Amino acid sequence: MEEQTVQVAVPVPLDRVFSYAVPEGTDAPAPGCRVIVPFGRRTLTGVVVGTEPPPPGLSTVKPLSRVLDTDPLFDDDYLRLSRWVAATYVSSLGEVLSAMLPGARRERELPELSGDEPTAAPERIRLSEEQERALAAIVSPGDGERERWYYLYGITGSGKTEVFLRAAEEMLEAGRSVIYLVPEIALTHQLFDHIRRRFGAVAAMLHSGLTASQRLGEWRRIQRGEALLVVGARSAVFAPVRRLGLVVIDEEHEGSYKSGHAPRYHARQVALWRAMQADAVCVMGSATPSVEAWHLMDQGRLTRLDLTERLSGGALPRISVQNIRGSSALLSSALVEALRETHEMGAQSILFLNRRGFASVFQCRSCGYQMECPHCSVPMTWHKSRGRLICHYCGHQARPASVCPECGSLDVGYTGFGTERIEEDMARQLPTLRVARLDTDVTAKKGALRETLDAFSAGDIDVLLGTQMVAKGLNFPRVRTVGIVMADTGLSLPDFRAAERTFSLIVQVAGRAGRFRTDGQVIVQTVRPEHGAIQRAVRMQVAEFYREEIAVRESLGFPPFSRLLRLVVRAPRREDAERTAEEIAAGIRASVPEALASGQLEVLGPAPAPLERVNRNWRYQILLRAASAAMVTRIARGALQDSQQPRGVYVEVDVDPVNLL
Repeated sequence: MEEQTVQVAVPVPLDRVFSYAVPEGTDAPAPGCRVIVPFGRRTLTGVVVGTEPPPPGLSTVKPLSRVLDTDPLFDDDYLRLSRWVAATYVSSLGEVLSAMLPGARRERELPELSGDEPTAAPERIRLSEEQERALAAIVSPGDGERERWYYLYGITGSGKTEVFLRAAEEMLEAGRSVIYLVPEIALTHQLFDHIRRRFGAVAAMLHSGLTASQRLGEWRRIQRGEALLVVGARSAVFAPVRRLGLVVIDEEHEGSYKSGHAPRYHARQVALWRAMQADAVCVMGSATPSVEAWHLMDQGRLTRLDLTERLSGGALPRISVQNIRGSSALLSSALVEALRETHEMGAQSILFLNRRGFASVFQCRSCGYQMECPHCSVPMTWHKSRGRLICHYCGHQARPASVCPECGSLDVGYTGFGTERIEEDMARQLPTLRVARLDTDVTAKKGALRETLDAFSAGDIDVLLGTQMVAKGLNFPRVRTVGIVMADTGLSLPDFRAAERTFSLIVQVAGRAGRFRTDGQVIVQTVRPEHGAIQRAVRMQVAEFYREEIAVRESLGFPPFSRLLRLVVRAPRREDAERTAEEIAAGIRASVPEALASGQLEVLGPAPAPLERVNRNWRYQILLRAASAAMVTRIARGALQDSQQPRGVYVEVDVDPVNLL
């Protein structure tokens, strides 16, 4: 009897699949089933992607160790999606399928909502005329001649979520499924509680905060057609829904929609592709669209739907700027007074600072020495509550020094500040206010995020102090005052998106104020009040900002007027990373002389990455810039196939990078 073999994709950065023998007396697993296979000295979980015989000349193949699924996790359409992601983002098929996989071997259902949750569905809200027009456009039948891509552009508090949910209702009634993406787990919980009460058991939740077993349980529910509305963060774009009718991308501008690990996919691009394949609608939404999305709206490739009014009785907040250049106080007198006054009115405040910890740099005042992480080229951050210096990139910890290790001086201290320091200052200046901090240090404790948000919603907290977690999507009726402690922390980063991110953060954080009030106020503290991004944000001059930013991008040849691909070569030894990067860059230049000569392609580098060392690895980067993504991905794939990386040297491929650090 001829030996049966299957083709298996395994999660390794090799652009091929591997043949394995089916043990005698067992049936061959179908494509889409997970299997355990021996791979070198390791045992890996792979996915069967075909049943073709092994290539000629391969005399022996290793047997499968174990078959995990009797029913496939992936169907043919799903495998086609995975191949598209692998080709688009220059990843192996095994890496892509591994990123999509729920991860567990056994499934476990999510617990039902606790008994203290209200069981009644939320009362239906009457839509405004603008909302009605937007909804009608989204759910109207398409003409089949163009993609049905929409952008719901509206100020914060203008009712975008309700339009999304009404469109979801229409799709469900038509027998189609819905994927609803949000950028943060915090928003997933808040939204899912509302959706579960409104839609019941047809709703499912997928995000990294669930256990692997819970994710597999939800995955199987979706696959069986029991769950038709999937809510989740980035990876939920891969949900195995049947008859996809609508994909919603809430807060489209958020960088967290881009994966930071292979495959480095962007959920927005995957959503658009899935919508095209399924003849479905894709609707994005934000008060601060990405520059790329705004440009597509200008070109007419994205249909823009406007919402211009706050619907809950609130008004756009009054925004003022406090120039704190040269000031030693972390909180200006105007901000302190606003917090005190808001508390006396029985209202609440939010303070935003995009930096956690107590102080950002340990420094010697005598010789200027700064304590960097021994494994990364970044300063270590002082966390007073833990009594440790901590690296925010690799997690390395060290005890604080009382003398300078460089010159022996006792004149040492800390510069910069983070959320811990602001929390301490608040306790001293405003001792009667109940302050809660919300950052990744706090939310590392299971359940802390939800407990804090619930307490703030109930009015048990006067001031919510936090990082990115408090900057977007949260909707609290009692919030009157928002303070942005330091608005320009991101402007000094060597990244062409720095102005866009700063503008977006200010507008989004400001949007938390006065959503249900007419006296909302925002105080923006900055040492660069004259910067264009800050000026446009505090004046809410959105169209003007995008017009100016797009003009700058066009003059410099940056996206959306080009496509970028970033290759990062990393290795424990600096010379290995540098030499490999030089060889890859030389190989690229030698392979496409015509494209370089005509200006169709630019190869920038190699050069040390802005963060030259991370987690004991030295990093060199090469940037490819061209008019089309097809060109840069084809060139990168060819370069990787032609190059031989020494042992311990790895090459990361990032198509359309959102971060150049």
